[in-house]
Amino acid sequence: MSRGRSVQLSASPLLASKTPVWRSKLIVAAMALGFLTLMGRAAHVQVIHNDFFIQQGEVRFARTLALPANRGRVVDRHGVLLASSVPAPSIWANPEDMERDPVKLQQLARLLKMTPAELGQRLKNEEKTFVWLRRQLDEPVVKEVLALGIKGVYDIKEYKRIYPEGEAVAHLVGFTNVEDKGQEGVELVFQKQLSGQAGSRRVIKDRLGRVVEAVGETLHPVDGQDVQLSIDSKVQFYAYQTLRDAVKANKAKAGSVVVLDVQTGEILALANYPSYVPDKRVNLSGEQLRNRALTDSFEPGSIMKPFTVALALEQGLVKPETSIQTAPGRITISGSTIRDVKMHGLLTVNQVIQKSSNVGTVKMAMQMQPRDMWELFSELGFGHKPDLPFPGVVSGRLRPYKSWRPVEQATMSYGYGVSGSLFQVARAYTVFARDGEIVPATLLKSVQQVQGTRVISPDSARAIRHMLQLAAGPGGTGPQAQTMGYSVGGKSGTARKQEGKGYASDKYRSFFVGIAPIDQPRIVVAVMVDEPNNGVYYGGAVAGPVFSQTVQQTLRVMGVQPDMAVKPQILAQAVEESF
Repeated sequence: MSRGRSVQLSASPLLASKTPVWRSKLIVAAMALGFLTLMGRAAHVQVIHNDFFIQQGEVRFARTLALPANRGRVVDRHGVLLASSVPAPSIWANPEDMERDPVKLQQLARLLKMTPAELGQRLKNEEKTFVWLRRQLDEPVVKEVLALGIKGVYDIKEYKRIYPEGEAVAHLVGFTNVEDKGQEGVELVFQKQLSGQAGSRRVIKDRLGRVVEAVGETLHPVDGQDVQLSIDSKVQFYAYQTLRDAVKANKAKAGSVVVLDVQTGEILALANYPSYVPDKRVNLSGEQLRNRALTDSFEPGSIMKPFTVALALEQGLVKPETSIQTAPGRITISGSTIRDVKMHGLLTVNQVIQKSSNVGTVKMAMQMQPRDMWELFSELGFGHKPDLPFPGVVSGRLRPYKSWRPVEQATMSYGYGVSGSLFQVARAYTVFARDGEIVPATLLKSVQQVQGTRVISPDSARAIRHMLQLAAGPGGTGPQAQTMGYSVGGKSGTARKQEGKGYASDKYRSFFVGIAPIDQPRIVVAVMVDEPNNGVYYGGAVAGPVFSQTVQQTLRVMGVQPDMAVKPQILAQAVEESF
């Protein structure tokens, strides 16, 4: 090629051809349209219809963290803890983003007390972003779990309930479930007051589960309020311990104790056996869960006799010294024969209660109108649901008086044909302790003396107290109820248990209900032992000693000074009483 020769671009046919103007414009227009489409799509996604994408982003990265409220405490009348919450972190996982190292997973399963198969079952759905692995663990265990460094496994702050007084207060306090919601007892009744109001916090997390930033306003939790019961934890423990020992010693099925402060109407103790440990509820049975003192209804037997005699005194039918012939130890009403355990012959009204004569009680009852007996039993609370905010409280059974047959009126006078709970019986006996007034009962602490409702006259109430003192002394049916240092009065009862349409021949409930001190009463104590099966079943012999020990410990705790010489009581070797 010569040095002066130049390349002629126009020599190429492609380069020499002219491009139409419309083509270049079309290309520019197409590019502009593409940019406009992208801009429109961006505006559609980010501005106009962005709800779906925001939601999807929040599903992946936004979390609402619950800020649990601290559940209120349950305390006794002196502030002793009966139930409280302690930190108990829980472990959760994000299966979608979880590391699945077999060695680490096996270690994790061991710490969580699970088999590898169980852990794998919980983590099998990899589309989930949240699954519980174990709730309410001890903090050292949680630290070991986190130390494994497994991606996608996290802890969260939670609380669990502890019950320092254990099985002694289980039926009263109840328990909560893993969600911290009350399931039984006070925990259920006062759920709203105890639970408070949970808070929340909205945050953005990265793919490793770390909080990047908080979004929105934090709703702070409001802790629950404390609940202070009328229960005295010392009295409750002594009552439960004494009852438990008596049930075991008598090879009985179960038992209950109720202790009431007659001045304030406060429940100082309400114990049942068998019981359970509230925070270790493994293989629980209905027998353990039942709050028998409130939920079980039964025919009271002879502990109803003082009410019948009180009505006879009120109506002027008898006086304490009035004589009643109980020989030959039986009486027939409408073809049915009612018997005493032994023949007593001529008895005063005082002695009818002291000896627990069915015949003497029936002879007084048959002089009354059925309506009068029904009104008295109704005023005492039988047939009415007690005003206690407690689950499962029974009302008992008191049939309309118009349907009573003569024999039914007779049997009701000594506690058959009418039914109620042990709590109802204990409250009814406050009418004798309060000189004729029955007091409303409460499970919450009260420092003021309550106003009672007049049922019988003060004179009749004091006369019955004297009879109860005789019944609990030498020559009565309950001498084992005598208490060292304190005067007591009370009535024993032994009721056959219903079985089918009749009564079992070998199954009994043994009772003792009484008052102490007798001249200036402070407490009523009611005891029931169900189906004693160790050769003795009379109420005075089975329930009387439980009453005695409970009274002694309760009055000492209350600071009540002894009103009798502190010396051992000489008890009758043989105890006989009627049904």
